[in-house]
Amino acid sequence: MQRRRFIQNMALTGTSFLVGSQMAMGGVFKGSPNKKVVLGVMGVNSRGAFLAAKLAAIPDTEIGYICDVDSKAMDKCIAEIEKITGKRPKGITDIRQLLEKKDLDALVIAAPDHWHAPATILACQAGKHVYVEKPCSHNPHEGEMAIAAAAKYNKLVQMGSQRRSFSNVQKMVQELHDGIIGRAYFARGWYVNNRKSIGFGKPAPVPSNLNYELWQGYAPRKAYKDNLIHYNWHWHWNWGTGEALNNGTHEIDVMRWGLGVDFPDRVTSSGGRFAFKDDWETPDTQTILANFPNNTALSWEGRSCNSFNSEGVGRGVVFYGDKGTINYGGGNGYQVFDYDNKLVKEIKDETPVDAGNKVSPTELLDRVHLQNFITSIQGDTQLNQTIINGHKSTVIPQLGNIAQRMGRVLNCDPTNGHILHDPEAMKLWTRDYEPGWDLKV
Repeated sequence: MQRRRFIQNMALTGTSFLVGSQMAMGGVFKGSPNKKVVLGVMGVNSRGAFLAAKLAAIPDTEIGYICDVDSKAMDKCIAEIEKITGKRPKGITDIRQLLEKKDLDALVIAAPDHWHAPATILACQAGKHVYVEKPCSHNPHEGEMAIAAAAKYNKLVQMGSQRRSFSNVQKMVQELHDGIIGRAYFARGWYVNNRKSIGFGKPAPVPSNLNYELWQGYAPRKAYKDNLIHYNWHWHWNWGTGEALNNGTHEIDVMRWGLGVDFPDRVTSSGGRFAFKDDWETPDTQTILANFPNNTALSWEGRSCNSFNSEGVGRGVVFYGDKGTINYGGGNGYQVFDYDNKLVKEIKDETPVDAGNKVSPTELLDRVHLQNFITSIQGDTQLNQTIINGHKSTVIPQLGNIAQRMGRVLNCDPTNGHILHDPEAMKLWTRDYEPGWDLKV
């Protein structure tokens, strides 16, 4: 296993992640313009059901297949899509069987984090385009593999960083790059919630409606407990990535975009599981700080169990420059302040944002990002968030988690994010897989 990972790493090291096929870079797809796009949605207990419903309402889009290892979740979603469209999607339990369908154009992935990159890679290999929810990978090496798969098989892969498609956020970033607050040198982001204790799970029989073996997929096997599925896997390292990637990926993507940076050269993290004593493994309170080689930095603060707002909102970003400040409240509006903290510009959007909503904090705005994916497949536009950019924004909180688990500062290669001079930390760049589940590009 170690040798296989070494070979995979060496193969990828020789390939620039900024160069690849037109599809990996988000270019306009020329193969099938103006045709109906048939989708399969994977993982529909919560977020996936929301995505399926929103996609079903987009013209020239058909939800042809629903894929879930929980038959109850699958049947519920199928019934809902049939109610919306009048056409009943087919239900398939095993993603590998779904990807064999010749009429399937694209896969939408909202399964647990440990399935995001494997399903992306399998879909690209099967000739399907991919919409994958954040984070695009469970660990950085899988993100590299997803980039390689998109390039090798010439497929569009869009990550669910919805703010990339918000009109006023695009405008805000352009103004940042144009110097509206001078040189933006620091960004601070945050996310808060009031999650309760998950308690201590007890060994229990796997419910008859759940294929737990397939749910675990490529991850090393762990015994089933009664407090794990459907949501608390987020807080276990074997399957989840903690709040930093569950939600922090959004703010970190906006900050990286606004600062105009790629990979960091230094990352540190502080925090822990402070609020409760239970099975929760990842931090419930965490601050990640990343420095970049152009003398800029970003920080992200996550508070999973205390929902006191910052700047009046539960999630957001502030950009600090040498001539002013921009306050972005997490939705589709922002404020610009001069160096004396006087409000000089405000872009408003009354679309409501519910930071604590586990399904979709920006529900009414998300459709634009989904529409962008569909029209990109049809050849009318380019992706707003390619797998390459998605990977860059995913690696930063992943490095934060590695720094947290190692208890020390990480020095990184700013060309690809790889951890320097720390073989022990670099082991967490990838992971072991369940024997017999080989992940290959």
